[in-house]
Amino acid sequence: MGRDDLYITVPSFFRCPISLDVMKSPVSLCTGVTYDRASIQRWLDDGNNTCPATMQVLSSKDFVPNRTLHRLIQIWSESVRLRKARFEIDNSSNSKDQVVELIQQMHRHTSSSSVDSLAKILRFAKESEDNRKFLANCDGFAALLVEALAGGGNAADGSNNIRILEQIVRIIHFLIGEIQDSDELVRLMLKKSGAGAGDCLASLLLVLQRGSAESRIASARVMESIAVSAESKLLVAERDGVLPELLKLTSPEKDSTLIEAGLSCLIAVSVPKRVKVKLVQLGAVRSLSKLLSDSNSTTSTIEKVLKLLETVSSVKEGRAKICEAEEEEGGDCCVSAIVQRLLKASSTATEHAVMILWSVCYLFKERSAQEAVTKANGLTKILLLMQSNCSPCVRPMAADLLKIFRVNSKSTISCYDTKTTHIMPF
Repeated sequence: MGRDDLYITVPSFFRCPISLDVMKSPVSLCTGVTYDRASIQRWLDDGNNTCPATMQVLSSKDFVPNRTLHRLIQIWSESVRLRKARFEIDNSSNSKDQVVELIQQMHRHTSSSSVDSLAKILRFAKESEDNRKFLANCDGFAALLVEALAGGGNAADGSNNIRILEQIVRIIHFLIGEIQDSDELVRLMLKKSGAGAGDCLASLLLVLQRGSAESRIASARVMESIAVSAESKLLVAERDGVLPELLKLTSPEKDSTLIEAGLSCLIAVSVPKRVKVKLVQLGAVRSLSKLLSDSNSTTSTIEKVLKLLETVSSVKEGRAKICEAEEEEGGDCCVSAIVQRLLKASSTATEHAVMILWSVCYLFKERSAQEAVTKANGLTKILLLMQSNCSPCVRPMAADLLKIFRVNSKSTISCYDTKTTHIMPF
């Protein structure tokens, strides 16, 4: 079926005389002329008292549903839908043949992969899961993409080369989830991620710096997929420019999908101690605190923010920054933002939040953190948490926190026994 075969002719009497669109709810006026209900209603609401098609003065502004025409439009619309579906099936088959030819051309001329060719393959991959599986099963295609990605990091100065890299990264991102042996793809990228010529990481960083939002999301997720071992986490995190660029993605002004891609990648690479310290030095705690305080942050974002804060709280530099007051922000510290999110996002977020508070207040007995919890009404929230159906891992940490505040706090809660089953905090 060719493109011309899909040309659809709409019967003229299916179109509304006002909007000229196919009518969704045809109704007839007293003049016998049929219009789409929404269009004629707007005409009448504007104060008109004539038939738009004949300009006759209306003896009545009532209209009657044209059920016969409505049924004919439904039958016609269904036939068009089925015709389009058949076209898509046939076109998909043709596209597969075209994609195979494009891949073969890339094999023969790796260095001359054009923007248009990659764009066609990318569109094909975006269309369906079946298409992505087809690409994943094309012999040698994944390795070919890795070679192209590795070769582009040092030469991608022009906008055309950046576009090529963006398309390669987005295709690889699609394929990682579909290739049965995705570990092999990761190994190929890690092998091509050393310093010097032929560096996948250099290309991924370039896309992270200069690509579109969609491409940066793909780049961050590909980096996350690479960071599977302690060695690879360090390889990614210690590449100059990677951590600062990932932190830029987490600005509250960014799209939530972009923020979450950056946070997920940071969580993946931040396991080694020296990476945590580096993140703290780059101002990660301040950025994460802003996200916690942002009312527009999604539940998923809050969970990831607290998970990352939990990670950096395991090093003394991280705990110091978490407890440090921001003078220009009114004197509040990150602890206050954490307390505010207790019981307000999800059970996962609550677990991370309690773990952070337990670490800084109970395990390492940071005095400034304890004072911040008290100031933010944290004791009441911890009591409410104990009353709730909190998870088994949260309950003992919450009890430990209450013990600390029972000793240090001068509040009326100081005599609270953590074995009490019924609590009236108000």
